[in-house]
Amino acid sequence: MPNPAPIRLTWPGKPTPKRATPARFRTLIEGDPRYTVLQGDNAAVLGTLSYQPSVPVTLVYMDPPFFTGRQHLQVVRGRDAGGQIVRESEPAFDDRWESLSEYLEELHVRLVAARDLLSPDGSLVLHVDPKTSHYARVLLDEVFGPECFASEIVWRYRRWPAKTPNYQRVHDVLLRYVRDAKAKPKFNQLYEPLAPSTLATWGTKKQLALYDKSGRRRCSSTTAETSPGVPLGDVWDIGIVAPVARERTGYPTQKPEALLSRIVESLTSAGDWVLDPYLGSGTTLAVCARLGRSAIGIDDNPASIDLTCKRLADLGVTAQKKLLLAGPAVRTAQRPTRSTVAARSA
Repeated sequence: MPNPAPIRLTWPGKPTPKRATPARFRTLIEGDPRYTVLQGDNAAVLGTLSYQPSVPVTLVYMDPPFFTGRQHLQVVRGRDAGGQIVRESEPAFDDRWESLSEYLEELHVRLVAARDLLSPDGSLVLHVDPKTSHYARVLLDEVFGPECFASEIVWRYRRWPAKTPNYQRVHDVLLRYVRDAKAKPKFNQLYEPLAPSTLATWGTKKQLALYDKSGRRRCSSTTAETSPGVPLGDVWDIGIVAPVARERTGYPTQKPEALLSRIVESLTSAGDWVLDPYLGSGTTLAVCARLGRSAIGIDDNPASIDLTCKRLADLGVTAQKKLLLAGPAVRTAQRPTRSTVAARSA
């Protein structure tokens, strides 16, 4: 079969991504090197890491800004002079863009840099919403090749209804691409519980399909082996982090640990490295610490770095904390880079 034709997504002024020159980091906290948080623009940090390919990354999870056109705030808890708990808001990340072209340009350079860090059996999962998922899909086809597309996962959740003359948006889109279409990707099969109707008819035992001489399926029977459940599909019904949930950090667009656990468990094994270039509230690293994976997180927001270190400390892990000292970003456009554009809450 001939190779598919290259896919290209174009927009006015689209640049050619370039690698960043090597940069230096200053270690702020000497901690467990298996859990490292890097403060700095994620394009520059990713470009710098590409010069240090000694750590093969099995999974890259990217949860970038969603092109909302808003500056997002995080809730910070403190105490007033009387000792009473007070909540204040401060900027978390800036999701305001001059145009869709600028947004895609920023995403493009980061996808290219992240791809170069993946091991041959690794996967990248890009987390977006339906507003940009179709652009992101074509962009990923360009960066990885359409043959590397693995799956589109729909994360369905419930939230407070919006007043809009339209169907309520209650899902995000996660696009998974493998690094090398010719290599066997890392994948661990997960299962969902059996349906009540299946349990009522067949119980908890594995079903065995029976066929006649012509190959037609006639009936099913059960075996003595217990069924592990239904192989996990690509529509995931997982609740968002409720305002009163124990894992709530006050960081905007925080993703639930149940969602990241499913991604990490299915696409990595114990000891594998996971990279999150949009660290946000630190959910990815917290999940990796629970599951025995090593992880690197990147964010330009100092509050995000501190929050992640605290979450890891609560799990008994002292993260290694580093600050990017120098190194130009890999982007080539002649517009200023926002200092907080790299931050989004995972």
